Amino acid sequence: MPHFHALVGTEAIDAPPVVRRISFADLKDALARGIDDFLAMPTHAVFLCLIYPLIGIGLGALIFGAGLMSVMFPLVAGFALLGPFAAIGLYDLSRQRERGLAVDPSRAFEIVHLPSFGAIVLLGLLLVAIFILWLAVAQSIYIANFGYAPMWSVSEFMRAIFTTAEGWRVIVLGNAIGFLFALLVLTISVVSFPLLLDRDVGAVEAVLTSYRAVRANPAVMAVWGLIVAAGLLLGSLPFLVGLAVVMPVLGHATWHLYRKVVEPDPRARHDVPQPQTPTDRRRYAAQFPASLLGGDRT
Repeated sequence: MPHFHALVGTEAIDAPPVVRRISFADLKDALARGIDDFLAMPTHAVFLCLIYPLIGIGLGALIFGAGLMSVMFPLVAGFALLGPFAAIGLYDLSRQRERGLAVDPSRAFEIVHLPSFGAIVLLGLLLVAIFILWLAVAQSIYIANFGYAPMWSVSEFMRAIFTTAEGWRVIVLGNAIGFLFALLVLTISVVSFPLLLDRDVGAVEAVLTSYRAVRANPAVMAVWGLIVAAGLLLGSLPFLVGLAVVMPVLGHATWHLYRKVVEPDPRARHDVPQPQTPTDRRRYAAQFPASLLGGDRT
């Protein structure tokens, strides 16, 4: 039954992943390795993440055009909730480089052939649901204080938020609830997606392992969460363009953080992608823009 397999996998039934305690030095090393991965393959990383800021810019244009500036900050802040899923291709690039393979961005989404692909999709849908719930809650807080009337200019919106008692209630309550959403996502996803790339453990065990990682390393994971939040905030300026650099660095670093937190399993997959022939070539999502700019790859 594929749905049951996506939930529980096969490996974790006999041997659940073992979580280590790590130090701030490990966190620093994971970041350094993430930067090293980015410098080793910046074209790949920026290219794969370019769609992320482009979508943000498009959504921003829609917000200004429809007078929905009340969701502008929740939308930008909410990108952090989708980050662990959005960076799945980056984890795989770091995995390829770690194993000494020739890094090929066109293979970054061959994860569709992994036994754990169903669990990856399931966990991704969970993060999307949390993101939508966050937007609904944030909008409800705004409406409870300002009503349904749209604000069409940035100056009007900023004046209402920063110079009125209602605005400060929105800021305080919105940030407090947003922190809880961010804490939830950090707890369930800090190592879950890299774990699913590496082992067929199922979505349930991936989430439980991520929870155990946070519980075993609360201070280190809190600092990691702050680093991610600060990085995404800086990357959002201006117009989310900086995310094309911040996202790859954080994505690669997350893979190395996973390696430090979760003990390796000798049964972990070591699937080396086979060369493709012209008659047996498949296309993947990551190939779409590359095929337009650089032609097909074998």
